[in-house]
Amino acid sequence: MSKLLNSEPVALDFGLLLLRVLAGGGMIYGHGWGKLMQFSDKMDSFGDPIGLGSTLSLILVVFAEVICSALVMLGLWLRLSTVPLVIAMGVAAFIANGSGPFGDMELALIYFGAFVTLFFCGSGRFAIDRISFN
Repeated sequence: MSKLLNSEPVALDFGLLLLRVLAGGGMIYGHGWGKLMQFSDKMDSFGDPIGLGSTLSLILVVFAEVICSALVMLGLWLRLSTVPLVIAMGVAAFIANGSGPFGDMELALIYFGAFVTLFFCGSGRFAIDRISFN
């Protein structure tokens, strides 16, 4: 618990908390939840940009956008949780929307940058991973 309540400046930790909550929450609310709720309607027609099949592509995207985003928000297994999100947003930006105008890939690039930043910076002080019960 002493690691959580130390006297170091907290601006970076609050910034990482804000980035985790906004990026993870935005991904769940704006993208993942709708796919999860309409899974059966989308599973045969979902895009297959890398040749895995529509259903498997949808399963992987829903896993990233719902489960991994929730873990990012909580700060639980953060670096591992960001990997599927970085892959999904990279595919969305560079493969699925890569040949279109910049506006088509812009949102995916913003999420891509947020999750890459979290991967390198970590979860910060205000995360479940940082709670110590020693």
